[in-house]
Amino acid sequence: MKTYIPFVFLLIFSFSGNIANADPSLKSNFTTGDPDIIAINKMTFGPEGILFIGDSKSAQIVAIDVSNHPKVDNSKVKIELLDTLIADLLGTSVDQIQITDMAVNPENNNIYISVHHGSGIPILLRVENNTLKQVPLDSISHSKTTLIDPVGVETEDKRGRKLRKWAVADMKYSSGKVLLSGLSNKEFASTFRAIDFPFSKKQNYGSLEIYHAAHGQYETHAPIKTFITTNIKGSSHIIAGYTCTPLVIFPMDKIKPGTHQKGRTVAELGSGNSPVDMIEVENEGKRYLLIANNNRPLMKMEFKDLEAFDGSLTTPVTKKGAAVGVAYVNLPFVNVQQLDKLGDKDFLIIKREADGNLVLKTGNRWWIQ
Repeated sequence: MKTYIPFVFLLIFSFSGNIANADPSLKSNFTTGDPDIIAINKMTFGPEGILFIGDSKSAQIVAIDVSNHPKVDNSKVKIELLDTLIADLLGTSVDQIQITDMAVNPENNNIYISVHHGSGIPILLRVENNTLKQVPLDSISHSKTTLIDPVGVETEDKRGRKLRKWAVADMKYSSGKVLLSGLSNKEFASTFRAIDFPFSKKQNYGSLEIYHAAHGQYETHAPIKTFITTNIKGSSHIIAGYTCTPLVIFPMDKIKPGTHQKGRTVAELGSGNSPVDMIEVENEGKRYLLIANNNRPLMKMEFKDLEAFDGSLTTPVTKKGAAVGVAYVNLPFVNVQQLDKLGDKDFLIIKREADGNLVLKTGNRWWIQ
C-alpha cells in the first residue's frame, strides 16, 4: 500500500514590487564571461531580452542577455525531424540528446530550445529561418544567484530516484520577481520561490498546502510541475499543476511570509499523468488555459469555467484516471513535449508525430475557440 505525505510547500516572498520593465538598471550588474551553467532545466523570459535559466544541478538561476539576437519571422515555423537536426548539429546521435525546455521571447517571438547532451554539456539553441543556431554560453553577458536550501545532490525519493533535477521544476518572471517551483532540503520539501530581480540575497519562506484528490489526502512533498501567473476575477493568482494530476489555484495576496495557506484544488485531471507545460492564450476576447501532459492529450480549459468554479475538491477521486472539477476539452495534439505562447493568440509545440517524427510547429488556432 502506498503512503503519501501531506502536501505543503515553502514560498519565498514577497510578490509585491515595482514593474521591472520600466527599470533602466536591470542589466547594470551584468558581467560578461562564463556563468558556469551545468544544466538547463527550465527557461523563461523577462523584459529587455533577458532569458532566465534554471540550473538544478548547481542550484542557481542565471539571467543572460539575448537582446542582441536579431528578430526573425517565426509565424510559419516548422522544423521536421527536430531531434535528428539537433544531433547532426552537435555531431552526435539522437540517443545522446534530450530537449529539456523551450522558451519564446514575447518581445520578438524568437524561439530558444535547451538541450542536454550525453557528455553533460548544456546546449542552448535559437531558431532562425527554420534552422538552428547554437548560442555560445562560455562568454555571455549575465547575472546569477544561488538558491537557498535546495534539495540535496544525492537525495532520493522512495523509489530511489535522484531528486536534484527538481531543484527548479518550473519558472516564470512577473513584476520584478523570478518565480520558481521546486524542492528544498527541508521537511516540507516542495518550494515556491519569489526572487527579486535584479538579484538580491533575500529569500523568505512561507508555506502552502493542497488537497490531492487522486491520492485522497493533503500532501507536502512534490513540486509544482508547471504553473502560470494570471488574473482571476480581477486579482493575481497562481494556477499550478502537479503530477497525477491536481490543478490548484493560489491567490497571490494571501501568500505572506511566515504564514500557511491552503491552495484551492479546482480540478483533478486524471491520475497516471504529469503536466509538462501550461500557458494562457486568448481568442476573440475569450481566455483559455492550455495544459500539455506526458500521458494525456493537450487540454483546453476556459477561464470562464475556472472563474465560475468557487468550490474546492476535498474528497477522494477513487476511479482510476477519472477527472472531476472544472471541465476541459482534449485537443487532438498528443505526445506534446514542449509548449509555449507565440504572440498573444498562437501557441508553439514540440511533439512526437505518429510516424516518430519529432516536429517543432505552431498549433492550429482553429482549436482555440
